[in-house]
Amino acid sequence: MKYITMVYFFILFTFRLITSMYHFLRQVKRLIYKVIFILRTPFILPEYLRFVSKDHKKRFKVPFFSMMPILFENTPFTRFDTHYVYHTAWAARKVKEIGAESHTDISSSLYFSSIVSAFVPVKFYDYRPAHLNLSGLTSQHANLTKLHFENNSIQSLSCMHTVEHVGLGRYGDPIDPEGDIKAVKELERVIAKNGSLLFVVPVGEAQIQFNAHRVYSYRMVLELFPSLTLKEFTLIPDNAIDVGIINNATEQMSDKQTYGCGCFWFTKE
Repeated sequence: MKYITMVYFFILFTFRLITSMYHFLRQVKRLIYKVIFILRTPFILPEYLRFVSKDHKKRFKVPFFSMMPILFENTPFTRFDTHYVYHTAWAARKVKEIGAESHTDISSSLYFSSIVSAFVPVKFYDYRPAHLNLSGLTSQHANLTKLHFENNSIQSLSCMHTVEHVGLGRYGDPIDPEGDIKAVKELERVIAKNGSLLFVVPVGEAQIQFNAHRVYSYRMVLELFPSLTLKEFTLIPDNAIDVGIINNATEQMSDKQTYGCGCFWFTKE
């Protein structure tokens, strides 16, 4: 009975400690938001007052304490992530060029699969499946290092900005220094004869920026797929905001990057 009582009080103490920590962290979060609000308000206050003074029709309430000051977006040009705008645009064009009856994607950008599903049925798979509900698009779970597809079964396949993360634990996957190698072997295995793989990873000087991602040299990527043929290589360079994407780029161009984006179109012959 004594031990049961001790266990009971231990569980009760632990529960109260966790609850207290939870409420404490919520208060800290609220305090941080208040501090951010106070720091940002002087920058936006003149525009707020100008807007309120000109808002004669009063179509909306404009409460002072409901302000959400967004700074640093008053720029002459729209800023964007060159990797994710360009590589998804590149891949969508290639899917159309491939012309398969359906396309399978493993863990690439949800925007890519969602948009491509407008003109070809897309099956999207991820270690953490997304709850998407769109016509022409299905979303299910898959482990990239142990794909459940049969050998030589997928005609049109993409895996973009994904393999560089496998095995680093960033997304809850097991730590495995060779996780990327296991992943590409699976991609290589499931592509159908005469099928296509659209493969995208960061390129430049080979290194791991733990636990974010790996950066591959051009030669390393080719060596990952010994049984596939490189049909096309497109580079999104470090200065893509100025020059855009480079079609038919060279190995030398790729390896000069710090954090470029390599777009590889492989086929299985």
